Amino acid sequence: MLDIEGLVVRYGAREPVHHGVSLEVAEAGVVALLGANGAGKTSLMRAVSGTLPLHGGSVTAGSIRFLGQEVAGANPASVVAQGLVQVPEGRHVFGALTVDENLDAGGITVRSREARARTRRQLFEMFPRLAERRKQRAGTLSGGEQQMLAIARALMARPKLLLLDEPSLGLAPMLVKQIGETVRDISREGVPVLLVEQNAAMALSVAHRAYVLELGRVVLSGPADELARSDEVRRLYLGEESGPRPGEARPVPELDRWTA
Repeated sequence: MLDIEGLVVRYGAREPVHHGVSLEVAEAGVVALLGANGAGKTSLMRAVSGTLPLHGGSVTAGSIRFLGQEVAGANPASVVAQGLVQVPEGRHVFGALTVDENLDAGGITVRSREARARTRRQLFEMFPRLAERRKQRAGTLSGGEQQMLAIARALMARPKLLLLDEPSLGLAPMLVKQIGETVRDISREGVPVLLVEQNAAMALSVAHRAYVLELGRVVLSGPADELARSDEVRRLYLGEESGPRPGEARPVPELDRWTA
């Protein structure tokens, strides 16, 4: 569904943020992109969603193909129209508008009134807290509720691929668990997800495949469960010492690795 090949992103005359990043998202499931601050995760999401120029950046090499069509350099409205919808980092909701009005804004590109109404009903089943607060202004919601609304607003556009950028950022552990369950639910409903996360434990628990980005390069990739068992990921991203746990055999995951 999404094929990124040899991506290089720059901001002005500075050194590239990415050095030939390549990754794929299939037509089903969740793909996680992990990495520390400064690894280039958010810049990659901006490049895919078409918002990179708004931040002074540009794609200077490589390609981003969505359903076979090149989208690198396309404007954000065109990208959304093709079915690529992003939930940016930071729980951006329209604070002065109600929950219902935020959802109206998310569904503005969907012409069918019936389709919008059906999607809203499905979202209120997925997010019952939002149904309870549908007439409440978004700015008065809790952080977790605002994140739910940001995701629901994106789903109102009926995306073919959902881009989630740090959805657990700043949330309490219980809410992080709920966000993970929400990502699973979205995937089960047939919407593939590209999930950017610093919370590697949550991301690897919901993802089918994962990539690890370091300083603009993909250094590890493979099935998410295998990455979760690798010593390197456990040490760097899960806060665990390397080596097997008591009573556990040392795993030997078959991972793809790039060092260029």
